[in-house]
Amino acid sequence: MPKTKTRYVCQVCGSAQAKWQGKCPDCGEWNTLVETVIQEPAPGRGATVISAGATGPQALPDIPADGYERIPVSIAELSRVLGGGIVPGSVVLISGDPGIGKSTLLLQLCASLAEGGGPVLYVSGEESASQIKLRAERLGIVTPHILVLAETHLESIASHIEKTQPRLVVVDSVQSIYSDAIPSGAGSVTQVRDCSAALLRQAKAQTFPLFLVGHVTKEGAIAGPRVLEHMVDTVLYLEGERFHSFRLLRATKNRFGSANEVGVFEMAERGMVEVKNPSEAFLAERLPNSAGSAIAVTMEGTRPILVEVQALTSATSFAQPRRTANGVDFNRLLLITAVLAKRARIRLADQDVFANVVGGLEVEEPAADLAIAAAIASSARNRPVAADLALIGEVGLSGELRSVGQLPRRLNEAAKLGFTRVLVPRSVVRKLEHPPAGLEVLGARTLREALEIALVGGETDEAADRSG
Repeated sequence: MPKTKTRYVCQVCGSAQAKWQGKCPDCGEWNTLVETVIQEPAPGRGATVISAGATGPQALPDIPADGYERIPVSIAELSRVLGGGIVPGSVVLISGDPGIGKSTLLLQLCASLAEGGGPVLYVSGEESASQIKLRAERLGIVTPHILVLAETHLESIASHIEKTQPRLVVVDSVQSIYSDAIPSGAGSVTQVRDCSAALLRQAKAQTFPLFLVGHVTKEGAIAGPRVLEHMVDTVLYLEGERFHSFRLLRATKNRFGSANEVGVFEMAERGMVEVKNPSEAFLAERLPNSAGSAIAVTMEGTRPILVEVQALTSATSFAQPRRTANGVDFNRLLLITAVLAKRARIRLADQDVFANVVGGLEVEEPAADLAIAAAIASSARNRPVAADLALIGEVGLSGELRSVGQLPRRLNEAAKLGFTRVLVPRSVVRKLEHPPAGLEVLGARTLREALEIALVGGETDEAADRSG
């Protein structure tokens, strides 16, 4: 009989400690150590080795690579994030906040692959089969090739996979699966790690793609041991505000494609609907010639997206003015307001500043700095940004504008959506060989110069007093 021992395992990093501590010494998180019974391997037995059928080392040119053509996916946005389809035998971990649409998207994926023939197995550890049926009816999915298994027992799941030989397996969620061979309870670090490893080995052996749904912590990270993200081939995050209809599917790891791609969906009554033109969707309700609004051209992976950045400045009623950011990095907002006050002479010390990216999109890249600064200055001076103008550029601490990457793609997207002028750092204007037809590219060296170009109309007396 194998021996067992008691250890205190961290629910964040998976490290085991001999005694309980309030703070994990490895990851530094508080109150994450849970008493766990760990089964020691029998003497003489090492770790389980995943074998791909080879008996020894092989020369790289002699290794067969046939039979690994990607499985096409009719959901174009999902296919983009995965790298052009699903690789047989790949293991994908998808995570996101509760109610964000993970199960809905995966059920639509099952329907897409089931239409091509062959059974698809949907393993539900948190919902009953009837609940899955109700969701499928709401989505209009009636194919008989989707097999639903409401089961949490690992050995039973593995047996059903062996019998059905499915084309795709979805496990929702991996935290609900348990094995009799592991003495700890379901959802523990040991159960999640070992059950995931067993399913991974079976997926590699039978070459079927496996999608695992993972819970998230309050901080937004995937719950369970960090080794889970290293075991799988692809890690996807489904992001979005629960009160907005748009959802972003982002890859943070992809062994078979780019990890910088993003897919855009809209949560509708019939499920997750692809957004073919995200820029047009984000600008659909834009109010032109409104003070405090500017258009930024940001990159999500290899895709340029035009978003509306809104800002509002108002006289503060507190001793310390507030800075509120929604969709914009808070520290970046503080930096931009400081540069506006110091270099552009816009008085913001007695103003509350609110910045918002319309549509629930999170903009992190510095290329949106100029649009954020223009929106704040527009509100402070009560002068709108030109309606036909898009802004691209990073703002430096000296008030200079710095160049950003992939400028030709950004310009093409702006021209496609009908913008006739784009304001960029002057250093990149002379490097542009063939700007899009009908698009005037304007250059500015400093933030103050850029604001003189971007803002139209005359400022009110009150705004002029504030700008100093």
